[in-house]
Amino acid sequence: MLKKLCDASGVSGNESEVRDLIIEAIKPYCDSLKLDKLGNLIAYKKGTNKKSPKIMIAAHMDEVGFMVNGIDELGTLKFSSAGGIDSRVLIGKRIVVGKDRMPGVISYKPIHMQKENYEKIPKIEELRIDIGAIDKKDAEKFNLIGEYIMFDTEFEENGNLLKGKAFDDRFGCYALIELLKKKRKNSIYAVFTTQEEVGLRGAAVAAYNIMPDYALIFEGTSAADLPMKKDLADFPIMGGGVAITISDRTFFTNKELLNKAEKIAKTKKIPYQFKQPMIGGTDAGRIHITGSGVKTIVFAVPCRYIHSPVGFADKRDLNGMIKLGNLLINDIK
Repeated sequence: MLKKLCDASGVSGNESEVRDLIIEAIKPYCDSLKLDKLGNLIAYKKGTNKKSPKIMIAAHMDEVGFMVNGIDELGTLKFSSAGGIDSRVLIGKRIVVGKDRMPGVISYKPIHMQKENYEKIPKIEELRIDIGAIDKKDAEKFNLIGEYIMFDTEFEENGNLLKGKAFDDRFGCYALIELLKKKRKNSIYAVFTTQEEVGLRGAAVAAYNIMPDYALIFEGTSAADLPMKKDLADFPIMGGGVAITISDRTFFTNKELLNKAEKIAKTKKIPYQFKQPMIGGTDAGRIHITGSGVKTIVFAVPCRYIHSPVGFADKRDLNGMIKLGNLLINDIK
């Protein structure tokens, strides 16, 4: 299931392929399924606790990617990004365009033609996608304006090492699917959100619909075990356990949930670590300020090279995130 999720196309605003996979996977485990006007998938699973608080668990279906916005005279495609992507990781990368997955390569001037501009970092609008068209007229016959573009990366597994695209946040989607399979004391609303990468949009709508008391967000986050200057933080690390957010640019974790999660992790010997404070943002940023406020926490799997054509992660961190999330859901009163 994880391979299917990661290989699927789900650039922000175009999450239907991912959503269809999820619906088929969770139908046997839900009491109800609902699709809202923004495309969020909301699954409800009733627990045995008749006085269960309203608990929302969430993960976003969308991934970073691109959209075709023009064709130049040479027949190469102009494009813009959906979500935060560093142009330095794009040159020479393979992509696929549209529903039919037309193959292409992100291109730029070869090194021999750069000379004085060699140190300059190209902007995305300076790059092109070569689909092998002869000229503009040849490219136009494919009607690609407005089509979505995703990285052409295949999921692979080697022991505990996971390689693929869209770990942010197909890891979270996979976690929610697994959590829905488990017997529940507390009732849960499992929400697979849209358009997180372009402004946490789906989460805002879904949380307003549900008005939860508690929210647990499941994510992929940046791993920092890379060459760093000595005065920069080097955590979380891949293989170091589930990453728990204390704070980021969008919210501060609820202390009650943070203390509960840390106590459970220590008691059950679940490896955990903390994410760098005040870095990044997730759906929690919108969810925790819904209504009169929502007690919220974020769990994540550290991923190397996040928001790029290919990422690495450790399967043990993913399994730990699911285990800790499940135990915390059961512990909420």
